[in-house]
Amino acid sequence: MHYQLAPSAEAKLVRCTQGELFDVALDLRPQSPTFRRWAGALLNPGNRRMLYVPEGCAHGFITLQDNTEIFYQMSEFPDPDSARGVRWNDPSFQIVWPTDVQVISERDRTYPDYKL
Repeated sequence: MHYQLAPSAEAKLVRCTQGELFDVALDLRPQSPTFRRWAGALLNPGNRRMLYVPEGCAHGFITLQDNTEIFYQMSEFPDPDSARGVRWNDPSFQIVWPTDVQVISERDRTYPDYKL
């Protein structure tokens, strides 16, 4: 689950152009009424859905089919100094994924538990 800190915080618009994925937005904005809540959506070319991820929210997904392609639109350029993340299975958020994670990067697998 990735996000960027201000002033490089980014909004994202995500669509699946091939295959299928489960996409999640996680609200990390302390002043938000939905702080620490998540929303997920099944995205595939057939349902033509997109997920909007506002600034201050983390974003992550799990692919459900081989050769899945994802199309992102982002409001900011990637900034490695502002990049942050939270683990997909952090108990603070209780995200319900539709399948087990089988392949994940070392960085994404080893984020520490979320703390304010």
